[in-house]
Amino acid sequence: MTETNVTWLTPESHERLTSELGALIANRPVIAAEINERREEGDLKENGGYHAAREEQGQQEARIRQLQELLNNAKVGVAPTKSGVALPGSVVKVYYDGDEDDTETFLIATREEGLNGGDLETYSPASPLGGALIDAKVGDTREYTLPNGKTMKVTLVSAEPYHS
Repeated sequence: MTETNVTWLTPESHERLTSELGALIANRPVIAAEINERREEGDLKENGGYHAAREEQGQQEARIRQLQELLNNAKVGVAPTKSGVALPGSVVKVYYDGDEDDTETFLIATREEGLNGGDLETYSPASPLGGALIDAKVGDTREYTLPNGKTMKVTLVSAEPYHS
């Protein structure tokens, strides 16, 4: 099992997120200047531009904090190269509760890692389902706990390295 506070990232994703963080931090003076400019327009109660700039600043600061925490807890590694074992960075196909017709294919990764995939659902290695599958080999059946407290069995059909 993986540690729940660790975020697994490929070097490419780490670089992309670090660049995004740098750009957001570099944009702080621009947002501050926009807020000051809008503040000088007068009555703040009815100043839509001021409130929009403040809202944008709040969203950017939240994203900065999110990226900082994510990158501080990141473990950078290479995506898996072998098939047949479910690892962070694997695209897996599973079936549930012994019903081989009830299949699902998804990426085991953080949401940040899976951003470029678009069509592929992403489950964190820290989630109950993702965590149950880590290190499973094709054919292995694992059990995990659902939010309602019940358990579900899941069987690994395939595991392939993710390619964006």
